[in-house]
Formats: sequence, C-alpha cells, structure tokens
Amino acid sequence: MNVERLRILRELADRGTVAAVAQALSMTPSAVSQQLKLLVKEAGVTLLEPDGRRLRLTDAGRALVLRTDDVFAALARAAAEMDRYRASPRGRVRVALFPSGAALLLPGLLTRLANSDVDIDARDEDLPASSVPELLADYDVVLTHRDDRAPTTAGPRIEVTTLMREPIDLVLPPGHVLAQHESIDLRDLVDERWISVRGGFPVDDVLLSVAAATGVEPRVMQRVNDFRVTETLVAAGHGVALMPRYAVVHPGLVRRELSGVRAGRIYELATRPDAHRLPAIAAVLDAFRAEATFMTGLWPSAS
Repeated sequence: MNVERLRILRELADRGTVAAVAQALSMTPSAVSQQLKLLVKEAGVTLLEPDGRRLRLTDAGRALVLRTDDVFAALARAAAEMDRYRASPRGRVRVALFPSGAALLLPGLLTRLANSDVDIDARDEDLPASSVPELLADYDVVLTHRDDRAPTTAGPRIEVTTLMREPIDLVLPPGHVLAQHESIDLRDLVDERWISVRGGFPVDDVLLSVAAATGVEPRVMQRVNDFRVTETLVAAGHGVALMPRYAVVHPGLVRRELSGVRAGRIYELATRPDAHRLPAIAAVLDAFRAEATFMTGLWPSAS
C-alpha cells in the first residue's frame, strides 16, 4: 500500500472530513477522494462508509489507521537513526501550549534550547484536553492540562508524559472577610459570587467539586479564560475566583488554599507514539521537564 495514501487515511481519521484533509495537505477534495479510492483498492477491503455527507472509517479502516501509525513511527525511527550520525539533535519541532502554561514554561524552554540546533515553532491553543487528538494532527508536542481527578489523555495513538502538578487556590479581593483565614472551608463559599472559566477546563472542574461538597450550585457571574482579566475582576470586587497558583501575578490579590478538597491541575505533554525517539523532539521533552522542575521550585506554599 502506498505510504502517502496511508497518510491521507490517517489525516481523515484525525480531521474528520475530506475537505479538512484537502486543506491540510494542499490538495483538492476530489484528489483526496481519488487517493482514498485507490487505497481501498490496494487494501482489498472496505475502509470507509458514508455517514450523511461525510465518510467515516469502518472497523477495518480504524485498524489500518493504527497500523499506519506503526508505519510512520518506523519511518520516524529510521529518521532518528540517521540523526544519531549528527553531532546534536536538530530540526523544527511544532509545539502547542495552553496560554497560562505557555506563560509559565515557554520563555525558559526557548532559553534552554537557544544554543541548540532545535527550532521551536510554538503556538498557544486555548482548548480542553479532549482536543489533544485534533491538535496532534498539526503539532509534534502538545502541552495540555487536566483536573486532578480527570483521566489522562493517553490512548492507543497518544503517548503522554506527566510533567508537573499545579495547585489551584482561592483568589480574593483585598479586604475580603475570608482573607484573614489561613485556609478556606468550602462551606464558607456558598454565598460567594464567582468568576470562572469556560466549562471543560480544570479550574471549572474544581468549582464543580465545590458544588458537590456543599450541595449548593456556585453563582458564576462571568466566564473568561484569560487569567489577567479574572484578576482584574476579582481585584475590583466583582467576585472571587479559583486560579492556578503560578498564574497569580496581581499584587493586590489575596491567595488562600482550599480545605476539604484536593484542588490542582496536571500538566501533560502529549505526542504521537514513539515520537520521543526523534532526537529533536526528545530534546524538547527534556527541556520541558527541566523547566517544569525549575519553575515549581520557585513558588512557596500559599500565603
């Protein structure tokens, strides 16, 4: 079977539509469809079936996509073997990071790789962890985050490295009555107005835990994913918020730990299986780990 046609099948599995595959590969939709028909002929089994106006993979198609991942992993290993003949890892690595993770880790990551032959092409992607399979269609490494209790994003076609854990704290405006406490009991928060993020992100998952523990639905007044906006709203007295500990930079806010609930988010690095065998990607993963270790050592406990 033709390797480039296998690539098109994998792109269809990742992107969902012929039009999206055509755009990603700079082809016409009719050319993509023609290549898929040829692949079906080569395979000798039905790989695709109609689903409304779209095509979806059959069981045989999904099985072939998994084997296609093996094919491209083998090609990557061959490229990595050639790279070992060079003095150092080199190449362009495409990296996606959620915004607050990028603010924390990207400057140091770039510094650590500045004198290497590895070029980082970084983009911020403000999407939940469920979007990792989609992001890996365009990126080599994806930095994502999930709630403490949420399952990992690892799967048959996704390899995940746990990078670090960041506590999530309660952020209060100056002079708030609860600011005098060292830690805050969940039951003391039932009457508060909240500034939260959009649903599906770790901070909102913790807020749902508050609801489960108290039996009271939090009054969410605003939902914004930019923590700088959240800080200004809290500082102006428009509510309280939960924020990742290392994202709090506003000098006038009071940060307190929650009692009665384990509140935190897990940073994960997602790649294709065996991508770490490529020296350039391995160098990026190592730099991420070193920077995460360094940055988490800078923050004392909440005060």
